[in-house]
Amino acid sequence: MSKPQPPADTQPVIDPELLLLAYRSGIFPMAETRDDPEIMWIEPRERAIIPLGGLQLSRSLIKTLRRDRFEVTCNRAFEQVIAGCAAPRDGEEADVSESWISNRITASYVLLHKLGHAHSIECWREGRLVGGLYGVEFDRVFCGESMFSVESDASKVALCWLVAAMRAARMELLDCQFMTSHLASLGAVDLPQARYLELVQQACRPKAEDPYVALPEGFASLLSASDLDASSSPGKVIAQSLIQTS
Repeated sequence: MSKPQPPADTQPVIDPELLLLAYRSGIFPMAETRDDPEIMWIEPRERAIIPLGGLQLSRSLIKTLRRDRFEVTCNRAFEQVIAGCAAPRDGEEADVSESWISNRITASYVLLHKLGHAHSIECWREGRLVGGLYGVEFDRVFCGESMFSVESDASKVALCWLVAAMRAARMELLDCQFMTSHLASLGAVDLPQARYLELVQQACRPKAEDPYVALPEGFASLLSASDLDASSSPGKVIAQSLIQTS
């Protein structure tokens, strides 16, 4: 089976093996603007993570989950999610060039997605993409890159499904890179970079020692669980699983 070819672009993509090595080393790329051909390699002094048993859910978010306000999918629209994350946020000037998610970074992650190492969670309403997130998976680690929402709670619902899918897949570490007030309200905590790297090393132990599956398989198992319970729904299954450990 031949490997996917890099997207046609005037700027070379970041080599996938180099990109994964960077993540395993606690480093990730950013750019100054959308058209910037240069890559900055970032190694924060402190790292924000969300403990998989410590996601904080508000009462209103729990209600939104239980009502299945959004259809939630995995890897259905990876490129659309990146485009949504790169777009200007509400209240920002509509200058699409001002994004750290450059064209080169986008092309690099699209290739990584085709190789099975980058994934997206999407929220849909009436057939329209209204929120989501994407990131990089390796071993038992998921490094969240960015999220977006054009409807209230859409990105939070995507995060809830991500955490539940990681738990179902027996993954261990959800990296959020930089702390924000938004992430703190959801239960994120700061760690020194050295401690973060210890957790990465622990999560990268041999699969034979402690089996796990890839994130999409964990996501699929959530849907299977709701199918087996005729009295429940996907959102209720997710809400209940998260409430029991939060």
